[in-house]
Amino acid sequence: MEQKVKILAAGDFHSDKNISQKLALLAEKEDVDLVILNGDIVEEDKTEGIIGPFVAKNKKVIIIPGNHESVATADFLAELYKITNLHSYYIKFKDVGFFGCGGADIGLTQFTEDEIYETLKRSFEKIKDMPKKVMVTHVHPAGTHMEKLSHFIKGSLGVRRAIEAFNPDILICGHVHEAEGIEEIVGKTKVFNVGKKGRILTL
Repeated sequence: MEQKVKILAAGDFHSDKNISQKLALLAEKEDVDLVILNGDIVEEDKTEGIIGPFVAKNKKVIIIPGNHESVATADFLAELYKITNLHSYYIKFKDVGFFGCGGADIGLTQFTEDEIYETLKRSFEKIKDMPKKVMVTHVHPAGTHMEKLSHFIKGSLGVRRAIEAFNPDILICGHVHEAEGIEEIVGKTKVFNVGKKGRILTL
């Protein structure tokens, strides 16, 4: 029997406590199974009051670092709040496998396109036999409409390569604020730029 998973995915709210509190209330109202925060959720010197509201609602939280927080900060928050840092990692929840890579080619957590692809490849191997697969990144893929909405923030060739190689059902991304809320399809993959308003998805 298929087990549905309901998630709230959001990111790019840069330590805004008001947004964090609103999203936590939305997660409670929608009775989501998972909250996925896909990077640029905090600034390095402003980490308080961002994860706590979700934990207070007894939500299972998954994070990845963006380009405004380091992997070390994401690890620190994961340990402090007993949540999961999905960067270079994976989780299995019901019928869905989640795998991810944070960072971008700019900022505190910088990776080359090859490093992004290889990170996603390693974690994908752990969930490749799951009925449904969700890839979570901070940066958006190259060659998409959302990439064209910014003159200076390029999409990731590594993420694009991973989509084409692994065919996840869904990619959750962000990074380019102008593309918030955009949904498009790359190959067989639905790509969602979730942004700070967030997106409810049922898998």
